[in-house]
Amino acid sequence: MDKNIDISYGSDYKYIPATSIGSGIGIEVLPDLFCFTIQIVNICLVGYPHTRDFVLVDAGMPESANEIISITEDRFGKNSRPKAIILTHGHFDHVGAIIELVKYWNIPVFAHEKELPFLTGKMSYSKPDPTVEGGLIAKISPFFPNEPINLGNSIEILPKDGTVPFMKGYRWIHTPGHSPGHVSLFKDEDLSLIAGDAFVTVKQDSLYKVLIQEQELNGPPRYFTTDWKSAWESVKRLEELNPSVAVTGHGSPMSGERLSRSLKKLVNEFDKIAIPDYGKYV
Repeated sequence: MDKNIDISYGSDYKYIPATSIGSGIGIEVLPDLFCFTIQIVNICLVGYPHTRDFVLVDAGMPESANEIISITEDRFGKNSRPKAIILTHGHFDHVGAIIELVKYWNIPVFAHEKELPFLTGKMSYSKPDPTVEGGLIAKISPFFPNEPINLGNSIEILPKDGTVPFMKGYRWIHTPGHSPGHVSLFKDEDLSLIAGDAFVTVKQDSLYKVLIQEQELNGPPRYFTTDWKSAWESVKRLEELNPSVAVTGHGSPMSGERLSRSLKKLVNEFDKIAIPDYGKYV
């Protein structure tokens, strides 16, 4: 029996007509790290081009599977498929195409064990907060899909030893706050960081700044973040790694002195920069 037969999205799964000027643009951050923007969110392809040894990190917006398959084949060759999909977390904009991709490629998905209830149909995330201090995207967040998807037997727990399957040299770091099982991925050799939504490089709750993709280091998207104390601790943990380059779930990659300066400022002023003045999770 096909193990993918019972996997499904939640009943509120739908296309979200939100986009940015970065949509459809790919950036080779490093020779083996490629970032691609789908509407308002980034996916990463990790591995050297035209090899069969690569993974996909996160799975984009709803109804983006064909686009993800196309850019994967552009980079790695026709009929290529990743060894696995690694999820930083399970919010709708990071798992939007995952059912189609798992069925098409027949590959496993890995996530932190605390994220599994949201990926096996057992539990919904806390509802996004439209009352939180922020812009228009925060206000429309109740329309975003929030019911759990069910990946059935296709989902596996990230190894307890911190290694990342099929991502040699990378380790996963538990960075909760934005979600209970959120992880970031770090490679000690070149200090590259895939941060997910632990912090982002655009003010994600502002529709205008999302549209124009004005680069600005910020905390996790406010409307979905429920534990601000943990979110602050997570950013501190990542800043201590002194990353040379960071790819975030939203916004363009940031590197060098600007990244280290901005991260230090975010850590020191997280309560002013990231934590909203009001909202039901503050």
